[in-house]
Amino acid sequence: MFEIDEAGWLIGVRQKPSPNCDPRPFGSQVEVLIVHSISLPEGEYGGADVERLFMNELDTQGRPAYQSLQGLRVSAHLFIRRDGEVVQFVSFDARAWHAGVSCCEKRERVNDFSVGIELEGTDHESFAEAQYMSLIAVSQALMMRYPLMGSDRLYGHSDIAPGRKRDPGPYFEWARYRDAMREWLVRIREGVRA
Repeated sequence: MFEIDEAGWLIGVRQKPSPNCDPRPFGSQVEVLIVHSISLPEGEYGGADVERLFMNELDTQGRPAYQSLQGLRVSAHLFIRRDGEVVQFVSFDARAWHAGVSCCEKRERVNDFSVGIELEGTDHESFAEAQYMSLIAVSQALMMRYPLMGSDRLYGHSDIAPGRKRDPGPYFEWARYRDAMREWLVRIREGVRA
Protein backbone atom coordinates (compact mmCIF):
# COMPACT_ATOMS: atom_id res chain seq x y z
CA MET A 1 0.00 0.00 0.00
CA PHE A 2 1.12 3.54 -0.69
CA GLU A 3 1.37 6.37 1.82
CA ILE A 4 0.74 10.06 1.20
CA ASP A 5 2.99 12.61 2.86
CA GLU A 6 1.89 15.84 4.57
CA ALA A 7 2.19 17.79 1.31
CA GLY A 8 -0.08 15.41 -0.65
CA TRP A 9 2.62 13.44 -2.49
CA LEU A 10 2.89 9.65 -2.65
CA ILE A 11 5.96 8.39 -0.87
CA GLY A 12 8.36 6.34 -2.98
CA VAL A 13 7.08 7.13 -6.47
CA ARG A 14 8.68 9.20 -9.20
CA GLN A 15 7.59 12.82 -8.94
CA LYS A 16 7.56 15.31 -11.83
CA PRO A 17 5.83 18.47 -10.58
CA SER A 18 3.74 19.87 -13.43
CA PRO A 19 3.19 23.61 -13.87
CA ASN A 20 -0.39 22.80 -14.89
CA CYS A 21 -2.06 23.03 -11.52
CA ASP A 22 -3.21 25.56 -8.98
CA PRO A 23 -4.59 25.66 -5.43
CA ARG A 24 -7.98 24.15 -4.82
CA PRO A 25 -10.61 26.81 -4.05
CA PHE A 26 -11.02 27.66 -0.38
CA GLY A 27 -13.14 25.03 1.33
CA SER A 28 -12.81 22.46 -1.48
CA GLN A 29 -11.94 18.94 -0.46
CA VAL A 30 -11.02 15.79 -2.35
CA GLU A 31 -14.27 13.87 -2.72
CA VAL A 32 -14.15 11.85 -5.97
CA LEU A 33 -11.63 10.00 -8.10
CA ILE A 34 -11.72 10.26 -11.90
CA VAL A 35 -10.10 7.49 -13.96
CA HIS A 36 -8.78 8.48 -17.39
CA SER A 37 -6.71 6.77 -20.06
CA ILE A 38 -4.08 8.25 -22.35
CA SER A 39 -1.28 7.19 -24.64
CA LEU A 40 0.86 9.30 -26.95
CA PRO A 41 0.98 8.39 -29.73
CA GLU A 42 -2.34 6.59 -29.29
CA GLY A 43 -1.82 2.89 -28.68
CA GLU A 44 1.94 3.20 -28.21
CA TYR A 45 3.25 2.58 -24.71
CA GLY A 46 6.40 3.20 -22.74
CA GLY A 47 7.39 6.51 -24.30
CA ALA A 48 7.87 9.89 -22.67
CA ASP A 49 5.27 11.94 -24.58
CA VAL A 50 2.52 11.76 -21.93
CA GLU A 51 4.98 13.08 -19.37
CA ARG A 52 6.09 15.76 -21.82
CA LEU A 53 2.44 16.78 -22.36
CA PHE A 54 1.87 17.25 -18.63
CA MET A 55 5.12 19.24 -18.36
CA ASN A 56 4.36 21.49 -21.41
CA GLU A 57 7.38 19.99 -23.18
CA LEU A 58 5.62 18.02 -25.95
CA ASP A 59 6.85 18.75 -29.48
CA THR A 60 3.49 19.19 -31.22
CA GLN A 61 5.21 19.90 -34.54
CA GLY A 62 6.89 16.49 -34.61
CA ARG A 63 3.74 14.46 -35.37
CA PRO A 64 0.63 15.50 -37.31
CA ALA A 65 -1.56 13.73 -34.71
CA TYR A 66 -0.23 16.12 -32.05
CA GLN A 67 -1.31 19.33 -33.81
CA SER A 68 -4.53 19.51 -31.77
CA LEU A 69 -2.45 19.44 -28.57
CA GLN A 70 -0.56 22.63 -29.39
CA GLY A 71 -0.88 25.10 -26.51
CA LEU A 72 -2.89 22.63 -24.41
CA ARG A 73 -2.20 22.94 -20.69
CA VAL A 74 -3.32 19.78 -18.90
CA SER A 75 -2.18 17.52 -16.10
CA ALA A 76 -3.32 14.70 -13.86
CA HIS A 77 -2.36 13.92 -10.33
CA LEU A 78 -0.98 10.53 -11.40
CA PHE A 79 0.00 8.56 -14.48
CA ILE A 80 0.07 4.76 -14.12
CA ARG A 81 2.14 3.05 -16.80
CA ARG A 82 1.43 -0.43 -18.22
CA ASP A 83 4.02 -1.99 -15.91
CA GLY A 84 2.33 -0.41 -12.85
CA GLU A 85 4.87 2.38 -12.36
CA VAL A 86 3.23 5.42 -10.77
CA VAL A 87 4.37 8.92 -11.70
CA GLN A 88 2.95 11.86 -9.74
CA PHE A 89 2.62 15.27 -11.38
CA VAL A 90 0.45 17.22 -8.92
CA SER A 91 0.01 17.05 -5.16
CA PHE A 92 -3.36 15.61 -4.20
CA ASP A 93 -3.90 18.75 -2.14
CA ALA A 94 -3.71 20.88 -5.31
CA ARG A 95 -6.02 21.08 -8.31
CA ALA A 96 -4.79 19.23 -11.41
CA TRP A 97 -6.23 20.20 -14.79
CA HIS A 98 -7.66 16.87 -15.94
CA ALA A 99 -11.47 16.98 -16.10
CA GLY A 100 -12.13 19.87 -18.49
CA VAL A 101 -15.77 20.82 -19.04
CA SER A 102 -17.52 18.27 -16.86
CA CYS A 103 -20.19 17.57 -14.26
CA CYS A 104 -20.03 15.06 -11.40
CA GLU A 105 -22.68 14.47 -8.77
CA LYS A 106 -24.61 17.43 -10.22
CA ARG A 107 -21.61 19.73 -9.69
CA GLU A 108 -19.48 21.44 -12.30
CA ARG A 109 -15.81 22.41 -11.92
CA VAL A 110 -14.91 18.80 -11.17
CA ASN A 111 -11.20 19.61 -10.89
CA ASP A 112 -12.02 21.51 -7.68
CA PHE A 113 -13.00 18.37 -5.73
CA SER A 114 -11.41 15.45 -7.58
CA VAL A 115 -8.24 13.48 -8.06
CA GLY A 116 -7.43 12.57 -11.67
CA ILE A 117 -5.55 9.37 -12.46
CA GLU A 118 -4.44 8.59 -16.01
CA LEU A 119 -3.87 4.97 -16.99
CA GLU A 120 -1.53 4.38 -19.90
CA GLY A 121 -3.86 2.94 -22.50
CA THR A 122 -6.70 3.56 -24.91
CA ASP A 123 -10.45 3.17 -24.78
CA HIS A 124 -10.34 0.19 -27.16
CA GLU A 125 -8.13 -2.35 -25.38
CA SER A 126 -7.68 -3.93 -21.96
CA PHE A 127 -5.49 -2.54 -19.23
CA ALA A 128 -2.61 -4.44 -17.65
CA GLU A 129 -2.83 -6.37 -14.40
CA ALA A 130 -0.04 -4.25 -12.91
CA GLN A 131 -2.09 -1.10 -13.57
CA TYR A 132 -5.07 -2.44 -11.63
CA MET A 133 -2.80 -3.37 -8.73
CA SER A 134 -1.29 0.12 -8.61
CA LEU A 135 -4.65 1.84 -9.08
CA ILE A 136 -6.20 -0.14 -6.22
CA ALA A 137 -3.23 0.54 -3.92
CA VAL A 138 -3.27 4.27 -4.71
CA SER A 139 -7.05 4.42 -4.24
CA GLN A 140 -6.68 2.82 -0.82
CA ALA A 141 -4.15 5.46 0.21
CA LEU A 142 -6.45 8.21 -1.08
CA MET A 143 -9.44 6.89 0.85
CA MET A 144 -7.37 6.75 4.03
CA ARG A 145 -6.27 10.36 3.55
CA TYR A 146 -9.52 11.84 2.18
CA PRO A 147 -12.48 10.30 4.04
CA LEU A 148 -15.14 11.87 1.77
CA MET A 149 -13.92 9.64 -1.08
CA GLY A 150 -15.52 6.20 -0.98
CA SER A 151 -15.97 3.20 -3.24
CA ASP A 152 -19.19 4.77 -4.56
CA ARG A 153 -17.35 7.92 -5.68
CA LEU A 154 -15.17 6.45 -8.42
CA TYR A 155 -15.89 7.69 -11.95
CA GLY A 156 -14.54 7.54 -15.47
CA HIS A 157 -13.87 10.60 -17.58
CA SER A 158 -16.73 9.39 -19.77
CA ASP A 159 -19.10 9.59 -16.76
CA ILE A 160 -18.37 13.24 -16.08
CA ALA A 161 -18.05 14.39 -19.70
CA PRO A 162 -20.43 12.12 -21.65
CA GLY A 163 -20.39 12.64 -25.39
CA ARG A 164 -17.10 14.52 -25.13
CA LYS A 165 -14.89 11.82 -23.60
CA ARG A 166 -14.88 8.02 -23.83
CA ASP A 167 -12.06 7.07 -21.49
CA PRO A 168 -11.21 4.87 -19.80
CA GLY A 169 -13.49 2.94 -22.17
CA PRO A 170 -15.42 -0.33 -22.22
CA TYR A 171 -12.39 -2.50 -21.48
CA PHE A 172 -11.80 -0.96 -18.07
CA GLU A 173 -13.01 -3.47 -15.46
CA TRP A 174 -15.17 -1.27 -13.26
CA ALA A 175 -16.74 -4.16 -11.33
CA ARG A 176 -13.31 -5.54 -10.44
CA TYR A 177 -12.03 -2.13 -9.32
CA ARG A 178 -15.10 -1.13 -7.31
CA ASP A 179 -15.45 -4.59 -5.73
CA ALA A 180 -11.81 -4.51 -4.64
CA MET A 181 -12.33 -1.12 -3.04
CA ARG A 182 -15.59 -2.15 -1.31
CA GLU A 183 -13.99 -5.32 0.06
CA TRP A 184 -11.00 -3.35 1.33
CA LEU A 185 -13.25 -0.79 3.04
CA VAL A 186 -15.20 -3.60 4.75
CA ARG A 187 -11.95 -5.12 6.02
CA ILE A 188 -10.79 -1.72 7.27
CA ARG A 189 -14.07 -1.12 9.12
CA GLU A 190 -14.00 -4.61 10.65
CA GLY A 191 -10.41 -4.08 11.72
CA VAL A 192 -11.33 -0.78 13.36
CA ARG A 193 -14.15 -2.45 15.31
CA ALA A 194 -12.03 -5.44 16.39
